[in-house]
Amino acid sequence: MKYLYQVLEQRVVEWRADEYPHNDYPAIRELLEYAHEDNGSLRFLRSAQFKALEVYWYLRLVLNTPTIPALYKHLFPGTAERLRSMGISSQLFEEADYNLDALIERICNDSSFVRLHRLESLRETFTLNYPSYILALAMGAGKTILMGTIAATEFVMAQEYPNGPFVKNALIFAPGKTIIESLREIADIPFERILPARMLGPFAATLKLTFTRDGEKELPVVMGSDWNLIVTNTEKIRIQRPNKKAGNPNQFLLKLNDKTDHDADIANLRLQAIASLPNLAIFSDEAHHTYGQKLLGKWRNNPETGELEFIEQGIKKVRRTVDYLAQETSLMVVVNTTGTPYFERQPLRDVVVWYSLGQGIHDGVLKELTNNIQVFDLDESNTEPLVNRIISDFVQTYWQVALPDGAPARLALYFPNTESLDALRPAVESALAANGLDTSSVISVHSKVSEEVRREFHCIAHDSTSPYRVILLVNMGTEGWNCPSLFACGLVRQLKSSNNFVLQAATRCLRQVPGNLLPARVYVSKGNKSVLQKQLEETYGTSIEELNQEITERVEEEIVLRKTDLPPLLIKKKILRYRRKPELQTSNALNLKVPDEVREPQGTVSTWTLVESPRGKVKLARVDGGEDRLEFHSTEYSLYGAAAELASNYHLPMTKVHKALLSAYGSHGKIPDFHLRGLGIQIEEQTSHYEEHWEEMDVAIALVKPNGFDRHNIKGVPVYTARITFARDRAHLYKKADELPNAEFARDKSFHYEGYNFDSTPEVNYLERVLALLKQHPEHVEGVWFTGGITDPGKTELFAEYLGEDGRWHRYTPDFVIARKD
Repeated sequence: MKYLYQVLEQRVVEWRADEYPHNDYPAIRELLEYAHEDNGSLRFLRSAQFKALEVYWYLRLVLNTPTIPALYKHLFPGTAERLRSMGISSQLFEEADYNLDALIERICNDSSFVRLHRLESLRETFTLNYPSYILALAMGAGKTILMGTIAATEFVMAQEYPNGPFVKNALIFAPGKTIIESLREIADIPFERILPARMLGPFAATLKLTFTRDGEKELPVVMGSDWNLIVTNTEKIRIQRPNKKAGNPNQFLLKLNDKTDHDADIANLRLQAIASLPNLAIFSDEAHHTYGQKLLGKWRNNPETGELEFIEQGIKKVRRTVDYLAQETSLMVVVNTTGTPYFERQPLRDVVVWYSLGQGIHDGVLKELTNNIQVFDLDESNTEPLVNRIISDFVQTYWQVALPDGAPARLALYFPNTESLDALRPAVESALAANGLDTSSVISVHSKVSEEVRREFHCIAHDSTSPYRVILLVNMGTEGWNCPSLFACGLVRQLKSSNNFVLQAATRCLRQVPGNLLPARVYVSKGNKSVLQKQLEETYGTSIEELNQEITERVEEEIVLRKTDLPPLLIKKKILRYRRKPELQTSNALNLKVPDEVREPQGTVSTWTLVESPRGKVKLARVDGGEDRLEFHSTEYSLYGAAAELASNYHLPMTKVHKALLSAYGSHGKIPDFHLRGLGIQIEEQTSHYEEHWEEMDVAIALVKPNGFDRHNIKGVPVYTARITFARDRAHLYKKADELPNAEFARDKSFHYEGYNFDSTPEVNYLERVLALLKQHPEHVEGVWFTGGITDPGKTELFAEYLGEDGRWHRYTPDFVIARKD
C-alpha cells in the first residue's frame, strides 16, 4: 500500500526532472531553480524544506490546489487502490454495498461508526470543503523557515501574475505564546537567498509583517489590503465562546467586568480584520495541537438518556475559526505543519509530505542517538543514585564540549512536579560537587519562578555566556524551546501525561549543531521507557530500538570567513554596448516636416425611439435620416511643449528637437496633438540606426562578499559564517589549515575561509603541492585560495556565465585562484 505523500513524491520527482514545466505560470521554474547554486548544492533551504516546497507548488499549480478527497480521486483512480490508501478495509466497503460515496457519507456523519472502526483521522480529512494539507516534518527540519518561504514565493508569484490564483495575504497560527516567540525567526529569514533578485525588490518593498501583541485590540492591518504576513497565537484571534461555570445550568449568572467576554471581543475584532483580507492562506504551526489528542472530542454518557454520545471539542475551537475565514474571504489554501503524520497510530490521511525523525538523524539535521538512550531499571525510591549516575556521566562525556560560539554543552532534567524537583536538587548539586564543579551552574525553572529566573532561562538558548549547565524543569523547556547547546536530557521520575510531554522532553537535545560529531544522550528511568516508546510509535511511527540504530549519513559544518578584506581581482572583460552608426554620429541635424495626417472623426450621433409592434412587442426604431459626426477640438501644443514631449520620449536634447520643429512650423506655429505620432515616426527613422560595439574594460571582482554570509557578534567581534552539508563518506575532503603539513603557512597563504570543502582528493593534493612550492618562493605570490566550494553569487563575484547547449545561461566557478603580488 502506498500513502498519499509517497505517490506525490514520485510525481514531483518527474516534475523536477522535466524542469518544472508550466505553460501559464513559467516563473515557478525560475523560483524553484534559484534554490540551488550552480554546483547543485542548496543555496539556503535544507533538503527537507526544499522537497516540501516542491510538493506544495506541485499541488498548487500542476494539480490546481485540490481538496484532499479530490486529490485521492486523482492519484488513486482505482477504487481498491484508493480504499487501501485511505485505510478503509474491503470488509467495510462490502458492508456499504460497494458504494464508496455512501461509505464516505457515513464516515463523515456517523460518530459511533467512526469510533468503532478507528476512522477519526479519515473523517477529519473528508469533512473539509477547502484544500488543507499537512506537511509533517520532524523537529529541527525548519518548519518556521518553510512557512515563511511558502508565503514569500506565493507573494512573488502573485506580483508576477496579478490575475493568477495566488496568495496575497498569509496568516500563521501558533498554539501558544512560547511557540509564537520561536516564530519570530520569520523576521530574520534572508529572503535574498530564496528569491531571485528581480523578484526580491517588489516583495521586500511591499511585505507587511505583523506579530500580534497582548493588549492590542485591533490588528495594525489595512482592511482589504494585500501583502500582509500576520503571525499570531490562536487565542488572540479564534472565535471565542464564554465559558459557563459548573453548577446549576438554570442559575442566573451576573457578569461584572467579565474578562472572558472582553478577550472574546478583542479576538473577534482581530478576526474580522483578517477576514477582510483577500487571497488568504492560513498556516497552522505545530498542527498536532489541532490534529493530535484532541482531534475530534470525547465520548461520554448523556446525563438524561444514559446513551453514549460524542462531544466535539479541541480541534473545533481552531477549526471553527478556519471555517469562518473560509466563508468570509477567498481562502486559497490551508497548510498545517507538524512533526508527526500519525494520530494515535492512525496515519493522518491529508499528509502530503513526511520527513521522519530517523531521516532527520540520517541527514545530519538531528544529532545521532546511536547506542545513547540509557534506560535505568530502578524504582522511584532509588532516584538519588540515578541522578548521581546521570550527572557523573554527563560531566565525563560533555563537560568539556562547547559550540563554535563558545556555548558549553548543557543537560536538561525533567520532573513531574516541583516537589520532586525540590527533593532531588540537593542530589544534583552533591553530584556536581563530587566532580569538583560549581553548583551555581544549576537553575530550576517552573511556573512559579520569578520573572528574573524566566529571563535567565530564555537567555540560555541563545546566550553563549550564560553560566547555567544543568537545567531542572517542570512543565517547561519542551515544545518551542530551541537550545542548540543542549546535548543531553534526563527523565528521572515517571512523567505521566496525556500529551507528548515525555517525547518532547526526551528529544529536546537532538537539534544538530554545525560541526558537531558527538551524539546526543537521553537518560530514561524505567517508568518513563514505556511512555516514551508509546509516544514514539504514535507520533513518529518509530521505536527506541530504531532510533538507537539510526546513523547520520550527512554532516553539517559551519565555515568561518577568516579574510574579509581580500583584494579584488582585476580582470579584462568585454562589454557589449550599442552605439549609433559612425556615419550618423557626426550628423546632428534633425529634419522634420509637417505630417499629412488629419484628425479622424471621433464618433457619430443618431436618434432612436420606442415602437410597439402589432404583436405588442416593444423595440427601438431609427427616426432620423442620417448620422451627425461629432467633432472635437484637438489639443494644441506650443513649439516648446511639443519639443519637450518628443525629446523626453526619444532621449534627445530639447534644443535639437525645438530647432527642427521651428523649421517645420514657423515661429508662431501650433502643433495639434495628432501630429505627434507622425513626428515621432520621422525622428525614429533618422535616429534609430545602431550597431553592436564591444568594449574591453578592467573589472574588479570580489573573491568574497562578507555581506552574503551570516553575521554573528562573538565577544563584540563580527564573525561571518555559512552552513554547508556533505555526505559522511566525504568528510575526509573537509580540511582545515591545522590538517596540512605546515599549518601556519597554509593559514597565511590560503584558507580565506575555514574549512575548505573540497570535491575530490586531487583538489586536496593540488593545494598541498602548490603550498609546498610557494614555501620556497613566497615573495612572488599573495595567496592561493580554493574557490570551488563557494559558488553562491551572494558570497562571491568570481564566476563566468556561458550559454549551454540547452539554450540556458549557466555559471562556471574556477576551483582555485592564485594571486601574484605583481
